[in-house]
Amino acid sequence: MKVLVIGSGPIVIGQAAEFDYAGTQACKSLKEEGHEVVLINSNPATIMTDPGVADYLYIEPLNVDFCERVIARERPDALLPTLGGQTGLNLATQLADQGILEKYNVRVLGTPLSAIKKAEDRESFRSLMQEIKEPVPESWIVTNEAELEAVLDVVPYPCIIRPAYTLGGTGGGIADTREELWETGRKGLKLSMRSQIMVERSLLGWKEIEYEVMRDSKGTVITVCNMENFDPMGVHTGDSIVVAPSQTLSDLEYHMMRTASLKIIDALGIEGGCNVQMALNPDSFDYYIIEVNPRVSRSSALASKATGYPIARVAAKIAVGKTLDEIQNQVTGTTVAAFEPALDYCVVKIPRWPFDKFASGDRSLFTQMKATGEVMAIDRSFEAGLMKAIRGLEVKQKDLRHAGFAVASDEVLAIAIQKPTDERLWAVAEGIRRGWGVDEVNRLSRIDRWFLRKIQRLIDAEQRLVNLPTDPTEADTAIEEAFRLGFSSPTILSLIESGAANVGPAVRATIERMKVQPVFKMVDTCAGEFESRTPYFYGTFESEHDVVAVVA
Repeated sequence: MKVLVIGSGPIVIGQAAEFDYAGTQACKSLKEEGHEVVLINSNPATIMTDPGVADYLYIEPLNVDFCERVIARERPDALLPTLGGQTGLNLATQLADQGILEKYNVRVLGTPLSAIKKAEDRESFRSLMQEIKEPVPESWIVTNEAELEAVLDVVPYPCIIRPAYTLGGTGGGIADTREELWETGRKGLKLSMRSQIMVERSLLGWKEIEYEVMRDSKGTVITVCNMENFDPMGVHTGDSIVVAPSQTLSDLEYHMMRTASLKIIDALGIEGGCNVQMALNPDSFDYYIIEVNPRVSRSSALASKATGYPIARVAAKIAVGKTLDEIQNQVTGTTVAAFEPALDYCVVKIPRWPFDKFASGDRSLFTQMKATGEVMAIDRSFEAGLMKAIRGLEVKQKDLRHAGFAVASDEVLAIAIQKPTDERLWAVAEGIRRGWGVDEVNRLSRIDRWFLRKIQRLIDAEQRLVNLPTDPTEADTAIEEAFRLGFSSPTILSLIESGAANVGPAVRATIERMKVQPVFKMVDTCAGEFESRTPYFYGTFESEHDVVAVVA
């Protein structure tokens, strides 16, 4: 079978580049099954467009005219639309609506376009959620300026604007006044492929939870990964610090939302990967379904790397007719894709923004994504993962200290904690450093107290280094704890020096002695329950390596 795959196009600020990872996996997966792959992508600066990834490569504009010309020339049997991000999904929908797929007898693989429309069209999605009795926020569907004007005095403020068929929250935002709703709403209508926006009741301050789920044509459904945003609702998930697995949910909350996710993917009839985003009230068990991405999404790339479960590879095989129990888990080599991954570590993702290159840009974060990429760290604890991820950002800050916030007034710092920006993490740390307390910082930021207590632990360790005990045993303990919490040796030395006029050779020798090479722990998708042929590893400051079993 000859399969047409549509890529995600150019890398755009606010959309990141994770779809190249998914698309490349998909092309390789299809070729493993013996299918010919025709790829159309307008961006030559991707792995996806490297020679050998596809059998036939077209670097052409991603629009209906060029895509039809490729279809007419190559005559593919099928189209796989769900692995090129929102760009591929929208283009596939346009090809179907204009009758081009029917004209050339091209069938859509995987998730049917009817299911995609149910998930992407705001009104259809809201109706489906009401039908299956899953809660959605109070909302208003708007398709033109007259309808927008009619709701200006009806909706409660602040409210959220969510355009249909856009990527990265493009055209959306938060409106505090009728004037802001009018301005943002008109922009959203113009940028939406269907000229449709949803204006919904604000859930600012609620927890944002995501589930990455997978379903095959027989209805077998699994949860690949659940993720929790460090930032509360109001910040696009692509601009949020994300932790996997969730850290603050009770067992009841976890399974309540997991059940809802499986129920939704079943009702939509998704065949492949799907991302469900939900809001959870931190003070009760109330939750709302925010939206569903009926495709391999940006979060799918994170979930794949976090769990070791190749979501795009599996989704491509499901699209060509395989079921989860027929697809081998590449990592273990001994289990199938129907097994849900298990994590015995913590993953922390921090977005990377381009504000170092665009210094005059607006640093505020809201429902429209601004990040251009992200870093991911794996470690044994949230604290160590967070510190490792900060170093991976390659910005001025190598730890939780920020020169600007250190000299800021309390009033300026309070605003920096309250208003989401790319630097809020450091403002939060400075607030805790000043002794404001977890409850006060929670009141300002609405960041869950669990995360704030972990940052408090890092600040406490930081202060012990600044005020390093004179007793050698106590000093050794403080330094060792800092290593285990993810502090690097330059940071440890810098903190000790900041509290003492001169650091003697004995302390330097202690740091060098304790600066051992990290041990390596295994990512094998199954938390060591089964032997693995091809696991991968992460470094951490512990005492022993994971034993690698060689499977014959």
